[in-house]
Amino acid sequence: MRRVVVTGIGTVNALAPDVPGTFAALAEGRCGIGPLTFRDADRLTVRIGGEVRDWPSEGRFDPARLPLYDRVTQYAIAAGAEAMAMAGLAPGLGNRGGVILGTAAGGIATWEEAYRAVLAEGKNRVSPLTVPRLMHNAPASHLSILHGLTGPVLSVSSACASANHAMGLALQQIRQGAADVMLTGGTEAMLCFGGVKAWEGLRILAPDACRPFSLGRKGLVIGDGAGVLVFEAEDHARARGAQILAEVAGFGMSADAGDIVAPDPEGAARAMRAAIEDAGLSPADIGYVNAHGTGTLLNDRSEATAIRAVFGDAPPPVSSTKSMHGHAIGATGALEAIACLFALTRGVLPPTMGFESPDPDCNLDVVPNAARPSDVTACLSNAFAFGGLNAVLAFART
Repeated sequence: MRRVVVTGIGTVNALAPDVPGTFAALAEGRCGIGPLTFRDADRLTVRIGGEVRDWPSEGRFDPARLPLYDRVTQYAIAAGAEAMAMAGLAPGLGNRGGVILGTAAGGIATWEEAYRAVLAEGKNRVSPLTVPRLMHNAPASHLSILHGLTGPVLSVSSACASANHAMGLALQQIRQGAADVMLTGGTEAMLCFGGVKAWEGLRILAPDACRPFSLGRKGLVIGDGAGVLVFEAEDHARARGAQILAEVAGFGMSADAGDIVAPDPEGAARAMRAAIEDAGLSPADIGYVNAHGTGTLLNDRSEATAIRAVFGDAPPPVSSTKSMHGHAIGATGALEAIACLFALTRGVLPPTMGFESPDPDCNLDVVPNAARPSDVTACLSNAFAFGGLNAVLAFART
């Protein structure tokens, strides 16, 4: 079975529009969550989020193509270009290259614009580009087009596990020889009036801050952005002299087959154990876990139980970077995979910001409020989704 490594990463998120800025924010414990600025945000009950700010579309993309790009696609294109450049890959890999991206909502802002036009403004037609803009596979397809990737290309939509499922499938494509290089990760642009209003209905949004694992936490904070990683067969990467950031060592997934929204710690534990086993590691080898850590009462308690079930009474340090970039839903696993690579390559654990006091039901070392130096050689990245879907990746230093 071919070993798979990461040779490039790119991101756009609430912390920064690129990897260097994101790494700096993770090291500093800087929070990108703030007041929402989009149209009709003042009509919402919850008015904070991890917005991508100062994002001028004009001048950033080909003007002839821009009308096809919802923000969910724009973020993916920018992150994909950064990842390809870091990997030192030129367009034109053909059928030896592919794209698998996760997204939970696709072009939700395009949906909203179309509904506003017809229902609020009384128009009788919408743009002929509405469907190409809003479809979930648009980001993956545009990356394929821009970089000449004609191998496996698809999108994955499994709520908050979308990016991790996408990366797991990309790993499998390379392992089985269907591709040498895969662009993978996730993208989301859910921060619009309709997107946040829908989440308000669940009554799990925090009004002030995301405080994962902290006593008194009030819920999650939605974020936007994209993370794209270049997964590459190790032999292919070494043959061209590429810099290797880390190994994609293992992947595990499971289904709770229980409640549609309430998590089951046993399902989460099975996915973590599967990823560790797939990587050929033991729990003792894992030096850091990037938690799903949404900041909701139920998720954090359930995840803490699952982590202790896997690692026993001395689990490794655990942090939730959602406290800084927000919960980017279908993209969040990709942002957190990049945080894992930060830990592996920089020797620094990103913190859980906003932590106020320990919760007895979340008895973990959550790296509270400040980054911490640590010699990590292997880590897990957790993603647990509505629908009882769990997906976990293991990364290791090469």
